[in-house]
Amino acid sequence: MDSGRRKTVVRWVLLGLFVALVVYGHIWYRNRHDWFDLGIYRQAVNWWLDGHNLYDYVKPDDTQGQLGFTYPPFGALVLVPFAVLPWTGAVILYSVITVAATLVTTWWLLTPEARRKGWELPFALVLALAVISALEPIRENYTFGQINMVLVLLVLADLLVLLPRGSRWAGVLIGLAAAIKLTPAIFIVYLLLSRRYRAAITAAVSAAAASLLAFAVMPRGSIDFWTDALWKGEGLGNAAYTFNQSFFGMLARLSAPGDPNRLVWAVLVLAALGFGLWRARRAALAGDEVVGLTLTGIVGCLVSPITWVHHIYWFVPALIVLAATRRRAWFAVVIALTVGLGLVSWFEQGLPVDPWSHGLQGFIIKNWYLLLMVALLFALPIRKDSRVEPGLASTSEPATVR
Repeated sequence: MDSGRRKTVVRWVLLGLFVALVVYGHIWYRNRHDWFDLGIYRQAVNWWLDGHNLYDYVKPDDTQGQLGFTYPPFGALVLVPFAVLPWTGAVILYSVITVAATLVTTWWLLTPEARRKGWELPFALVLALAVISALEPIRENYTFGQINMVLVLLVLADLLVLLPRGSRWAGVLIGLAAAIKLTPAIFIVYLLLSRRYRAAITAAVSAAAASLLAFAVMPRGSIDFWTDALWKGEGLGNAAYTFNQSFFGMLARLSAPGDPNRLVWAVLVLAALGFGLWRARRAALAGDEVVGLTLTGIVGCLVSPITWVHHIYWFVPALIVLAATRRRAWFAVVIALTVGLGLVSWFEQGLPVDPWSHGLQGFIIKNWYLLLMVALLFALPIRKDSRVEPGLASTSEPATVR
């Protein structure tokens, strides 16, 4: 066996051992949340199908208080199949969709980087999927039964598939994602700022059309959501809970009664919107769509009042970009290790209160993912024209703009 082939065998053996370790970790961690949120979706939608007002549904929770259905009415329509199926069928359907969405989006993100860097695609894909599956936001998303990967699939399909092809339908999927859950609406702003006006208008029209469809099916619930439930913010859970990794959550944890200073929050939100979306616009105009959408997603997580750990998908594209940038690959390692090991969960579910909940170490642990996101606003490199045509590969380091 020549040396080149021997190295290949060694690399794949080491990768196999790493995958086995990740699989063992998943088995050890198990499904600790038993698709809790999927159960809430089902109960809330069935409550509505039984003739009740969707936004009157409440589920008491020892940790979060009173939980309700907080998505727009169109989100309830999308979730009807999960409600009418038996529990086992709903879990199988959810699992197939979520796993498929994870595979497809990882392929979209990784393939251009592999071509640029000359990576062996099968090896890179297996390694990336192993690392990604271990990240706390991804595994928590799955074990809670959240629909975030569906929203990610819609957003990335628009930005990485339809837009590059010049499709007249570009923007439709972002609009549908925003109609299901409000947070993806920030990508409509991103389209506007990056001068994709047609796609932005298409997204806004798509969101409005989906909302009107929901109004036709659910007039009472639609009126209640858009005029009352949305503004009250009830049923979202305890903002000071450690798993809320937004500016609002950080301030809620710092304030004694759990009522954050709204002025300070507004300043932080405006700063993140201004700086983060400015850099996202620069990335998009430079042709670096992946960095542009990643920065936009991070800004959305930072400024939202509630950003649970399983909402922070954007560590995934950030990891891929950083791993492909030689001088910043160390940051990818930091994210993979700390987010993979679940530093926030360590504190919430295992670390003793003393000394870990006090002082600087307590602040860092409780807000670690938020701090990583803020750092990424500065650290993600903007590569000049990083687009790659199908079938082309480059082994050169793409130029970056600081």
